[in-house]
Parts: sequence; C-alpha cells; structure tokens
Amino acid sequence: MKQAIAMHGWSGDGRAWGPWQRHFQRYGWQWQSGDRGYGARPPSQPTWLPDPDAPDQQRRVVIGHSLGPHLIAPTVLAKATDVVLLASFSRFVPEGRAGRSLQTALQGMGNCIGTADEATMLKTFLQRAADPAHASCLPSSPVSDGLSAGGRQRLQADLDLLRSTTELPDGMPADSRVLVVNAEADAIVVPPSQQQLLEDLAVHLQHPATRWSMPGSGHALMVPDLLLRVQQWLDQQCSNQQEADQTRDQLP
Repeated sequence: MKQAIAMHGWSGDGRAWGPWQRHFQRYGWQWQSGDRGYGARPPSQPTWLPDPDAPDQQRRVVIGHSLGPHLIAPTVLAKATDVVLLASFSRFVPEGRAGRSLQTALQGMGNCIGTADEATMLKTFLQRAADPAHASCLPSSPVSDGLSAGGRQRLQADLDLLRSTTELPDGMPADSRVLVVNAEADAIVVPPSQQQLLEDLAVHLQHPATRWSMPGSGHALMVPDLLLRVQQWLDQQCSNQQEADQTRDQLP
C-alpha cells in the first residue's frame, strides 16, 4: 500500500493539500491531510492505516510544508519510509545577528495574536509567504476565514514552537528516503536555515537526501507541476527499491 500523510505549516490548514490529494489518489496513493484546527476545521492528526502488504512493499510518506514536519506526531514520522520537506527547516532561527533580528520579529508577531493588530500581522505574513506572487493566489486559510478561540491558542503555541526549533523534527527516521525542496526566493525561511537543514540531514540520514531548488519561487512554493514531480520522484524511488530487493533476492 502507498500511503501519504501531509501537514501544513503555520497559519494554514488541510485545504492547501486539495490538489495534491486529488493527484496522488489518481496514482493509487491513500492520502490523509493533517490539520491544526486554527479556524473552523477541527484539529486532526492522521495515523497510518493498517497495511496488509509485506513490509518491503509498504510505502509511508510524510509530506510537510514549512513547520509542518514538526507538527506531525513523532510516532507517525518515525514509521515513514519517505519524507518530503517543502520549504522546511530544522532550526528556524539561525544563530548570530540574523537570528537575533528574526527572534525580535517573531516576538512582535506573537504579541499581535489576540489583539486588534492580529489581522494585519497575519495578512503581512501571508504576503511574505506568497512573494513574489500575490497573496490572493494562495488557497483559502484560517487567516482569510477567521480563527477560532482554540485555534488562536494553537496558533500562538505553534509560533512558540517555530521560534524554539533547533533540530530535525522529533521522530525523523534515519533510514528514510528524503526529498528537500527549497524556494530560491523564500522570504520566510532564510538561507542559513535552509543550509542548516541540509547539514543536519547529512549527519542524521543513512542515505543522502535529494535536494531540489525552485528558482523564482517563494515560501508557498506555488510551482504548478511540483506535485507531479514529487509524485513521480516517490514512485521512481519505489521502483528502484523493488528492483534492488529483487536483485538481492536473486543473489546466491
């Protein structure tokens, strides 16, 4: 069985994965989208479905955007055979001067939550996430539809989590196949944080991660064929693994 669990980033929700879900399901994938429940949608933390296939034929893929991989339950992430990191990070706030200024900005964002400045702050964040595109190109989100009382608390807690990240997400499996997709024009995840992720993965993983860089794309990675390319990469990895298994089984 081919399963995919996806998690959105800070201030988003599961609706962002609608096109991904429809596409992957056409290619035989079982899809689940997590949701932090910032708005009217209830919180949802997917878990893997029972799989009747043999262990070497099972595929469990986690796809996370930005903070998303850090919001997946460690017990779920630990069982992933493949992980796709979209504009993500291990340490969001880099060390040094750039990190100090970013911490100050994040503190200011946190101070706006629950105040009259909240809506303006969130709209500004979405525009930076969309840049160089316009925020109107983004899918509907709790920012446009309105936060719930509980969702506002989770939004604050997740912002605190984002500020405090210093390492790979809990549960990151060392034996997984990993695809890192960075946005060259990312106005949210700064280049030192992108580089730190690659360095941390190089130490942690048993196999080198695959890295893609999307020229001209912002943090939201609004690349029309990205979902197709990711699906093809995953299916190709599956074919390569099956061929390797068959070769190993034929060895004397």
